[in-house]
Amino acid sequence: MKATSFSFLGLDIGGANIKAVHLQYQKNKITKQDVAVRPFEIWKAPSALAALLVEMARDLGALECSKVAITMTAELSDAFRTKREGVQFILEATAQAFGKPSIFPFSLEGSFFQYDKAVLNPLLCAASNWLASARFLAESYSDCVFIDIGSTSTDIIPIRQGKVINKGCTDPERLMSGELVYSGILRTNPNTIVNQVPLKGRLCRVAAENFTCMADVYLILGKIESTSYSCPTPDGRAKTVAAARERLARLVCGDSEIMDVKAIEDLARYLFEKHLQQISEALFQVLSGLDEPFNLQVMAVGAGSFLAQETARRMGLSLLDLDQDSCSAVLATLPAYAVAYLLAQDETRNSDD
Repeated sequence: MKATSFSFLGLDIGGANIKAVHLQYQKNKITKQDVAVRPFEIWKAPSALAALLVEMARDLGALECSKVAITMTAELSDAFRTKREGVQFILEATAQAFGKPSIFPFSLEGSFFQYDKAVLNPLLCAASNWLASARFLAESYSDCVFIDIGSTSTDIIPIRQGKVINKGCTDPERLMSGELVYSGILRTNPNTIVNQVPLKGRLCRVAAENFTCMADVYLILGKIESTSYSCPTPDGRAKTVAAARERLARLVCGDSEIMDVKAIEDLARYLFEKHLQQISEALFQVLSGLDEPFNLQVMAVGAGSFLAQETARRMGLSLLDLDQDSCSAVLATLPAYAVAYLLAQDETRNSDD
């Protein structure tokens, strides 16, 4: 690049959270990185998206960025009748925020599109965040299985010899391959993980209602703090252990008077075990589809990295030793960081040609 100083904004626009990363470069080296994460349930106020993106960019000092890299999963929200409609809406919102020439959506082809090409090929820009993260990590970790467990979903992606070797590409394909598990540590309803639980020596069917979520389970077990409970509570009440116990008791149509603390905590521990089983089954499926075995290590990232780490431990797989402190900003906003970094790399290569 001719300029010695430049910057890029990376956006990961999800249906429940938006992540943003501002990378500043000096002589092709990152000199500063700023990150932001905002809860945003797009189905409640889709028209507020553009203003929120501007606000986040302003907070990061990134309004003057000439290049904005984008990945998204919010197109799956039922605010939109189709993914095509969702992608085009998100592209229009980002264009309103930053201008069409600035926008570079990351595609399932592993490349960046300009705005007009993205509008004409919206399905190629849908749910590409997993690929951006895996491509970014593959540059430093050539042989591993990347497991990213977030608030809502889980990605399980094998990387071999620096290449992403996924079987699926679209969401349905990835669900069938085991590379996508639509289950996370916060928003997921426990009744999607189990249909019955042990209670008083018998198996009890669970309620098919939105009484509780896995955030309650992990808050009760001390796996997360209340500050990490970033989704709304199902009952609108407090994000405390006591309130979480009350919500979880309703999974079996109980309450905190009918069930004592031990019974509710035993229920939480059982759900943790079943959640581990759900992730491990998908990981076994992914590993069984590899053409050739190789020395696998697990890279566990995301808000639910503790779940991925325990899954790997029980399966006898070694964990990559990441410096969580030095990598915290990257890991907390991985897809947004990845697209900002990858776009910067593309720009550098193009300027050198």
